[in-house]
Amino acid sequence: MTILTKHSKTIYSGTGRRKTSIARVKLIPGSGKLIINGLPGESYLQFSPNYLRVSCAPLRTLGLSKEYDIHVRTEGGGLTGQANAIRLGLARALCRINPENRITLKSEGFLTRDARVKERKKYGLRKARKAPQYSKR
Repeated sequence: MTILTKHSKTIYSGTGRRKTSIARVKLIPGSGKLIINGLPGESYLQFSPNYLRVSCAPLRTLGLSKEYDIHVRTEGGGLTGQANAIRLGLARALCRINPENRITLKSEGFLTRDARVKERKKYGLRKARKAPQYSKR
C-alpha cells in the first residue's frame, strides 16, 4: 500500500519514469515546498523555469500548488528525464489522493508514460541507424 501515516500526516506516493530516470515522489500535506534528493527543487533543477514548470504542472492544473510538500528521490538520466519522471510520479500520487483527479490529469496527458528511450547501436553501423559511407568500388 502506498498510503503511509506518520505523526497524523498522510503521505501519498507515486513512481514516475522517463528514459532512464526514475523518480519516487511523496506528497505530504504542507505549504508547497519541493525537495529533490535533499536539496531545494529550484537549486536541484538549476533554477530552470521550464524544468520547474514541467515538474509541478499536475499540482498547478488541479489548483493544489500550496497544499502539499513534495519530497522526491530521483536517479538516472539527465534533468529533462528527471523532471518528466517527477511529473508522472506526482500525477500518480494525486490520483491516490482523490480518484476524481484522474479525469483532469488524464485529459492533460500527465498520466501517460513517455516510452521513448535511446535505441541500441547495431553491429556494422556507427550509431543506431547511421551507416558508414557507401563505396561503389
